[in-house]
Amino acid sequence: MFPHAKKIHMIGIGGIGMSALAKLFLHLEKEVSGSDAHASAFTEDLVRRRARVHEGHNASHLADTTHLVIYSSAIPETNPERQQAATFGIPQMSYAQALGEITKHYSTIVVTGTHGKSTTTALLGLMLEAGGYDPTVLVGSVVPGFADGNLRLGKGRFFVVEGCEHQANMLNLEPEMIVLTSIEKDHLDYYRDLEHIRETFQTFVDKLSHKGLVILNADDAVSNTLGVQHAVQYGFNSTAHYRAQDRQTQSGSQRVSVSRQVPPENLGEMTLNIPGAFNVSNVLAATAAAMELGVPFEVCQRVAESFNGIWRRFERVGTWQGHEVISDYGHHPTAIRATVQAAREFFPDKKIVLCFQPHQHSRTAALFDEFVEALQSADVTVIPEIYRVEGRTETQDVSSRDLVEKILELSPDSSVHYAEHLEHAKMVLENLCSDSGPCIVVIQGAGNIDDLARNLKDLGT
Repeated sequence: MFPHAKKIHMIGIGGIGMSALAKLFLHLEKEVSGSDAHASAFTEDLVRRRARVHEGHNASHLADTTHLVIYSSAIPETNPERQQAATFGIPQMSYAQALGEITKHYSTIVVTGTHGKSTTTALLGLMLEAGGYDPTVLVGSVVPGFADGNLRLGKGRFFVVEGCEHQANMLNLEPEMIVLTSIEKDHLDYYRDLEHIRETFQTFVDKLSHKGLVILNADDAVSNTLGVQHAVQYGFNSTAHYRAQDRQTQSGSQRVSVSRQVPPENLGEMTLNIPGAFNVSNVLAATAAAMELGVPFEVCQRVAESFNGIWRRFERVGTWQGHEVISDYGHHPTAIRATVQAAREFFPDKKIVLCFQPHQHSRTAALFDEFVEALQSADVTVIPEIYRVEGRTETQDVSSRDLVEKILELSPDSSVHYAEHLEHAKMVLENLCSDSGPCIVVIQGAGNIDDLARNLKDLGT
């Protein structure tokens, strides 16, 4: 892969996908350098692996001997290092384009859709590993059991990777199988509307050219409007090829029965340590894909039952003043509702306190009414100011304060609170939780709000 690029410079190297790609290049004995706006655990890990990483962006970080520059989607053409690369005549590729080149060297399985990509990718990778297929896996989270966290290096033919729909990035990938979790309105700074999103996913599944399977969510209405030549469905729906039934939840676990339509077979039960119907769906998606590739159900069952989740996906990070703290990456109204419902199922007698940081002004504006509805699902809600996303359309014509005001207008008795920033959010949480019994504190969002979850945990008892 990239045989003529011995020296690779990566702009935005600290991102979850970019850092995984950097690790892959280091394993391929490439000389890797890069930069990111801020130092992080990911950049520090890369430095330990002998990558040269700069904090901040500056033209001087790029050597004229560099063979290839790879940049994250958050890095604009005006970035000084990209401009220097143009001056030097160094080829440049986006992260998605570079990943697309890598997918050509494997039998690639792309997990894509609005929700559940990281968890499904991790589960499928673990199932293929347990089945003896020794896959390479690149995931947008950190997976316990993967030595490299967000990357698993294998010697087998399969490459399991997330296909992000932002800016239609998944169209750069070359799949032999697609696992499609769901299609909803999101990234409306790029897409016109839901139909535009659906059309883009149709273009993606058409890339299989009649030679590969699409593992499709039978419970997702929009996904089922796609024209797919070879589809295998999973879900709670009675028409699904792989079906989940009789879901039962109790404190800290849930159980579900799994059957297969062709050949007709009751495969058995799974007891899961991860909450929510959405996680049953993720497990079933991975199971369907793995079994279609030849992994026995018993192997999938064993992996699913030992799986305790991944970084920032309903992650139980610790306790704080007697309250359980959960960190979650979800940043869409559907994810908020699902996460709160999952918390209620796993902790039925506890008050649910949600601290949600909206991610990106344009998303907040486009889905404003949906956010207003979803943010009323917890018992108590704290909404810090919107996280501004570099490199995205950010007009800043909407505020978290607007969400709070609208919720109170519709439901004056709601316990919903605005916070100017994360430190303010922590103070609000301290006041709200100090006089109550043990709560479940869900810290949610795709921005830097995870820092708050770690800080609360660090102060925990």
